[in-house]
Amino acid sequence: MPSPRAVELLLSDEEREQLQAWARRRKSAQALAQRSRIVLAAAEGLKNTEIGERLGITRGMAAKWRARFAEERLDGLLDEPRSGRPRTITDAQVEEVIVRTLETTPRDATHWSTRSLAAQVGLSQSAVSRIWRAFGLQPHRQETWKLSRDPQFVAKVRDVVGLYLDPPERAVVLCVDVKSQIQALERTAPILPMLPGTPARATHDYKRAGTSSLYAALDIASGKVIGSLHARHRAIEFKKFLQRLDSEVPAELEVHLILDNASTHKTPAIRNWLAAHPRFVLHFTPTSSSWLNLVERWFSELTTKQLRRGSHRSVRQLNADIRAWIDTWNDNPRPFVWTKTADDILESIARYCTRINDSGH
Repeated sequence: MPSPRAVELLLSDEEREQLQAWARRRKSAQALAQRSRIVLAAAEGLKNTEIGERLGITRGMAAKWRARFAEERLDGLLDEPRSGRPRTITDAQVEEVIVRTLETTPRDATHWSTRSLAAQVGLSQSAVSRIWRAFGLQPHRQETWKLSRDPQFVAKVRDVVGLYLDPPERAVVLCVDVKSQIQALERTAPILPMLPGTPARATHDYKRAGTSSLYAALDIASGKVIGSLHARHRAIEFKKFLQRLDSEVPAELEVHLILDNASTHKTPAIRNWLAAHPRFVLHFTPTSSSWLNLVERWFSELTTKQLRRGSHRSVRQLNADIRAWIDTWNDNPRPFVWTKTADDILESIARYCTRINDSGH
């Protein structure tokens, strides 16, 4: 008996494009990729035996997926749902977990844990955990937020963001702030080094050796930082810092300073100094909006990489380490790139305000 003739396959452009996309998969859905290659080979006119030799499979497998595609087209290549264990948690139980998590609290705590809620609703702890993960609920976490009440908030956001995205010509834009009360802390015992399987360890207690305040100006174009350390952070120290900026920035350039609304920035002495140096222009961020000042991002780098895990016996040693870190940073500065427009920021805040108002808070 002659073997049955293989079914001829004609593919539409859409089918061919989808099959080629499936066939290109190298790490996921390998079964689907192989079935797609079988159908594409069949559409070239190859016989089942030839397909088997090309793809390293049996003739029967080639015949099976050729026939399946001819009957059901693309849907025929997909795996059918398999029977499994029936659901043991109903939609009503899932809804109860979500509602209790969002709208109630236990009598003896500020938030639910998986175990306390499981005991309340009659489910296992792992079941509550799975439901929380599925709906992105994390009662143990709490983030902070604050909206600025500055009446000039919109104008200040547009002013500062405008400097980031379109700085003026023949000018330097510097983000300025002070990191005050940096403590020189010495651990009461030596820091134990990291070992395989064991992180570095430090005692929780320490000795205070004094504080220092760092004035810093971040050049948004180059990423370089001008820093000045002082024992205090009064208007006197801020004026000295302005004088240093005046000496380091070329005289032919305007100097635009982005800074916060601290009282030390607005004293009569500072106003008089600014009046005598008209190339300096101050741009104030809105109140409660330190996130708008890029130098805060640089302070975060300093804290994470130098201060948080450091141990200093004296303010002199602390200041030496900070100066050395600034020098190292300036050897290979990395500017922080601002990407959000003022409209993007204002729209995001408006959406957030709408969301919290709709939630009843």
